[in-house]
Amino acid sequence: MSEQQPERTECPARPTPAAPPMQPTDPARVAPPVPSAPGPAASPPESRRSAGPSPGDPAAAEPGQPLQGPAASPPQAAAGSDDTAHGHPRPAGTQEAAVPSPVGRLAATVERLRREVRAAQADAEGRALIELAKGILVERLGCGPAEAARQLTELARQAGGTPLEFAVDVINQAARDRVSEVTDAFITAVTESVAAEESAAVRLRAAESGALAAHDTQAVADSLLQHALGPLGAVAVAIWAAGSDGSLTLAGSAGFAPVEAARWHYVPPDVSTVARLGLTEPAGRWIGSLAQTGLPTIGRQAHPEGGRVAVPAGTGGRVHGVLEIAWPSLLEPQPPQVLRQVEALAELCAHTLQAYPHGGADDREPRVLPDAAELMDLADGLHDPALVLVPLVDAAGHLVDFRIQHVNDHFLDPAGRPRALVNGALLLEAYPMAAGGSDLFQRIERVHATGEPFRARRMSLTALVDEVPLSAVADLSISRHGTCVLLIWRIEDETARLASLLQHAQRLGRIGGFEENVLTGETTWNGQLFALYGRDPSSPPVRLEELGAHTHADDAVSIGRFLRTLLHHQRPASAAFRLQRPDGVTRHMRIVAEPVLDTDRQLVAVRGAYQDISSQHWTEVALAATRDQLAQTEQHASERSRLALQLQHAIMPPARAPLEMAGLQVAVRYRPAEEEQLVGGDWYDVVVLPSRLVMLCVGDVAGHGIEAATSMVVLRNALRGLAVTGAGPGQLLSWLNIVAHHLTGAVTATAVCGLYDPVRRTLRWARAGHLPPVLVRGSSAAPLPLPKGMLLGAVPETSYEEAELALAAEDTLLMYTDGLIERRDRSVEESLTQLLSQARAVAPSLDQQLDRLLTYSRSDTDDDTCIVGIRLS
Repeated sequence: MSEQQPERTECPARPTPAAPPMQPTDPARVAPPVPSAPGPAASPPESRRSAGPSPGDPAAAEPGQPLQGPAASPPQAAAGSDDTAHGHPRPAGTQEAAVPSPVGRLAATVERLRREVRAAQADAEGRALIELAKGILVERLGCGPAEAARQLTELARQAGGTPLEFAVDVINQAARDRVSEVTDAFITAVTESVAAEESAAVRLRAAESGALAAHDTQAVADSLLQHALGPLGAVAVAIWAAGSDGSLTLAGSAGFAPVEAARWHYVPPDVSTVARLGLTEPAGRWIGSLAQTGLPTIGRQAHPEGGRVAVPAGTGGRVHGVLEIAWPSLLEPQPPQVLRQVEALAELCAHTLQAYPHGGADDREPRVLPDAAELMDLADGLHDPALVLVPLVDAAGHLVDFRIQHVNDHFLDPAGRPRALVNGALLLEAYPMAAGGSDLFQRIERVHATGEPFRARRMSLTALVDEVPLSAVADLSISRHGTCVLLIWRIEDETARLASLLQHAQRLGRIGGFEENVLTGETTWNGQLFALYGRDPSSPPVRLEELGAHTHADDAVSIGRFLRTLLHHQRPASAAFRLQRPDGVTRHMRIVAEPVLDTDRQLVAVRGAYQDISSQHWTEVALAATRDQLAQTEQHASERSRLALQLQHAIMPPARAPLEMAGLQVAVRYRPAEEEQLVGGDWYDVVVLPSRLVMLCVGDVAGHGIEAATSMVVLRNALRGLAVTGAGPGQLLSWLNIVAHHLTGAVTATAVCGLYDPVRRTLRWARAGHLPPVLVRGSSAAPLPLPKGMLLGAVPETSYEEAELALAAEDTLLMYTDGLIERRDRSVEESLTQLLSQARAVAPSLDQQLDRLLTYSRSDTDDDTCIVGIRLS
């Protein structure tokens, strides 16, 4: 060619393995709108200079290594590669090198030839892209090739870039394909790690060019790793081809050891691997570290902590395989631009997998897909309804629906439409409910995409008949054949379904049926009855007349009555008996039978059923024993409660005549628990001591039952005996604490004890953890200030503070136990406030006031209650 060609900068040699030059890219495959472009074969040296890689070219690095800057110098593999080996003197002060050997010179020669081959390969790729851009300019500008070359060089100079970079921009603008969409994202992701002399867009187009020009999938893997994935830090790539049975075949790989690739040549169906995740998950799987998953995969030993990406490679709604990418270390979450770039590369792999099913070097014939006519013949040979579905894709290559290409002769439309109306229609138009709750359409779409067949038993299918959804249960089979999908279903037969339900019901209920012909003596059993009898199904059934020989001797009368009622009186009958099985096991059985009469009312047959009621029998026996034990326990508990109640009533009668003395009225009330088992240890006492002082006390022993009642008696009587000593209330409670702790089995109790002096009209009192007394004076009511005092029996010895209260005329003092105010849903403070509001209403007499407090008490614990009230006249 005579036109002016852009110049290029010579690139350093690359220390990479030798590889054959990639074929020139067909312009029609890269940019469909462009008619054609001249090939790069006749480009002069000037054109090659413009297309060659520049210094620091990332392609010069080792394949599979991330590019962080200019390419490193080739390693000194042999002595002949240094200056001394070429006859140049070594600078002074340096160590003298050894004389190069012939092997070293040979290695240096191999390394030089390898660099030249790689440079020639890159040169050819660059020329292909520049020639394609020139063809686009020829078509758009209407000029000749020479003018297009000059325009390309001038526009690249004005843009401040190389002709190769500008050529890629021209191709992207003309193509408007998936690669051009992700170019910006690719630039953003790798600009910082790629040398400035060559843009990321060039590498992405170079990867596409290499993939489309490759003669097998192995070459596609090499191109993707070198041009597109290496700059992202990836070290290896594997392209898996998906089989129609769900298996995976390694179609091509780069960066993995040959031995490792040979080990992973084939992965059987249903084996869980990283690539399997990419096949079964529509969005693919990005794995930060393999160690976190534990899944096996190719190259796991080399990079056990590295990241992995498995993305489905598909076009037109169909998944042809999986693109798996390996990173040497932890893979951080990637931006959406990089995700779209990887998806675009997976789509490039899909085109190759579609043409070359296994990517072998010797398998270069395009894949031959089965003819739909053969699948239609197969469907017509089936005895079940079948549909042949052909995918329908839109202009963008996305699957939108399936066309019903063929319906076989056994097809019956649920809506009653003729086969001709269904044949040729779109699946979602003919059966819109397929996209509903049954997920039928999604199942078909997934089978078409991955090739993995789908089988399901008793799947619910819904059809719309006159706007009414009708459902049926069917066994379903979906499989892909070439590009078509075969859908087969078998509606469950209602008779078979009911028979199956009956068998399961008999098995669960341990029921076996029989029928006996009285005239011929022929007896028919079902399989469950043989199991109940413990007999082999090949043995003869037991006739009704022989039933007595297989039952317990004690049940002979019952069996005889059953047979007379059934055979002689010709009425339905039932009986329970113990069956003696041949294996020595005794089972409790129930037999139910009815006679079958002819038109003359003559007995011709008997049909009935046996049921194993052993579990029910032993359950009834256990329940009867439990009932007897519960009744005995209930009787003992009732006797104990009655004894405790009698003891409590004997000492603490519910009502007592008021005590009157000079200027003082005393009244007491005792309300026992409503339930006998809640009988507690509440007690009170009012007694005039020899010193003419009046002792007033109430108390509550912890617990219920006869133990609490007997402890109450001990404490009450002990306090009466101690009171005659003339000690004050604090001392009395200290002594009573010793009694509670040492002499009553370490019971605990609360109490209030007071000594009223009628002459001075004063009350000295002390408390042991009890509620405070309430003083009603005029129209006000308030609790008395609490002196310190621990409950009785908690510690061996303790002391109690005393308080003194001066009473005035018409004052009322109330002492009570917690059964008067305690509630489950309120605090003690709230309940005490309610008591004070009730106590402010002074009744004409003290008895009426105590009765009023009991009547309007809001306690809900049903506990014992004691009230002691005094009023000064």
